[in-house]
Parts: sequence; C-alpha cells; structure tokens
Amino acid sequence: MKKILFLFSALTLIITSCKKEVAPEYNTSATGQLSIEFDNVVGNQDLQLNTGTYTNASNESFKVTLLKYFVSNFVLTKSDGTTVTIPQDSCYFLIDESIPNSTIPKLKVPEGEYTKLSFVVGVDSLRNTMDISKRTGVLDPAGTAAGMYWSWNSGYIFFKMEGTSPASTQNGNIFQYHIGLFGGYTTPTINNLKTITLDLTARGTAKIKNNKPANIHLLVDVLKVFNGTTNISIAKNAVVMVSPFSANIANNYANMFSHNHTEN
Repeated sequence: MKKILFLFSALTLIITSCKKEVAPEYNTSATGQLSIEFDNVVGNQDLQLNTGTYTNASNESFKVTLLKYFVSNFVLTKSDGTTVTIPQDSCYFLIDESIPNSTIPKLKVPEGEYTKLSFVVGVDSLRNTMDISKRTGVLDPAGTAAGMYWSWNSGYIFFKMEGTSPASTQNGNIFQYHIGLFGGYTTPTINNLKTITLDLTARGTAKIKNNKPANIHLLVDVLKVFNGTTNISIAKNAVVMVSPFSANIANNYANMFSHNHTEN
C-alpha cells in the first residue's frame, strides 16, 4: 500500500511539474505605471558629479560636473507585436543627474507584457518649431529647460555634459559638450536626433498590471561619449557645440544606453 501511495505521489509531482506556467491575464482597457530608470554610470563605476575621476580611451582623466539630456517619443512593443506610443504631450523628459527624481520618468501604459522599448534622445523637429506656448513643463525655455535651449539658434540642446580635465587647454581646464540640431527649420543643419531601441527579452520583460507597476532599469554609460566609433580627445576637442564635429559625439552617445534588468 505504501508503494502505491509513493508511486501516486511521484506521478502527481511529475504531472504538476510539467504544467506550464499560467500566463497572467491582462485587461487592455486598464492602465498601469511603467517607470524607466536612467542610471548614469562611467564604465563600471557610478557617476559621481564633481568628485569622481575617470579616464577615457585617449588616456585623459576627467571629472563630470554636469550631465543633462532630453528623452522623448517613447514607443513600447508588446509580446504580441503591437505597439503603444506615449502621447506627445506626455513624452518629454529632462534627465538631470543632479536631480535624482528626474532620472526615473513615469509613464501610464495599457496592461500587458512589453518586450521592446524605443525612445529619442533629444527634442523632435515638430516640438522644436512649435509656438512657445505649447512648449511647457520640461520644455519651457524660461523654466526647467533654462540652459537647454539656444534662443539664438531656435533649438533645444539635446545633450549637455560639462566637466574638467587636465588635458583641456580651456580656462579652468573645462570641457563642454552641448549637442543639439534637428535638421534645421528654414536652413538645413546636421540632424543629431537619435532613436534608441532596446530589446527587453534577455534581461526581463516589463509586465504591467493596474495594481502592479514595473520599472525598466537602464544603464547609461557616459564613458561611451568619449569611447566610441570616434574616440573623443578632450585635448583636441574640449568645447563642441554646433560644429559638424557634434555629429561624432551624438553618434557615440547613441550607444551609451543598455538594458540592465526589469523590476516587476
């Protein structure tokens, strides 16, 4: 009798273990909260403004004193291949390393499992050329976006990194990278808008439920601003703004984003 009970228990265990995990049911008419954490680092070190000392591929030591960049136009792809585009008026964020809360934008999205994340580094041409009354919140040049807008060039600075380095020949050994340009309004310019697309399947998809938020944790490696397709030497290029060379920095920082993990 004991043998029969043992065999029955073993069989039950095998059947139970073979059952597939039940996929969560999603109510597509309901929404939940998705946060996206932009964790700024330098290589394998945390970015410490003003105090951390780092070395680039040109063997130049440097400190970062300021880091700000715009992210916008978020699009999320579900496991069934459909996409969710965040409404224009809710999709602009200014990441400022000196303001911790700014580095974790929050989005309202329909329930579902999301496998891909796409966003733009910068402010698109449409919003750049809209009437100033429609550029509010983080896009207000007289408010949050102060210092991130060229009034003389009618455009936003997409990415701003400043710091110091013994390699710089500028006064105070400073370096400044202010990167903008969206292709031009009346006169063509360089287009430094960059679209970033990240696959979430390897390190964890985002599973959004009405009562269960999720957080997509991204690493943003600013060392790649210097070390990339074009290695940037501070000694040779300590200040870069609207020159053609700005495209090299934009091409480099387009590769500084990676998906680290997702918290569901």
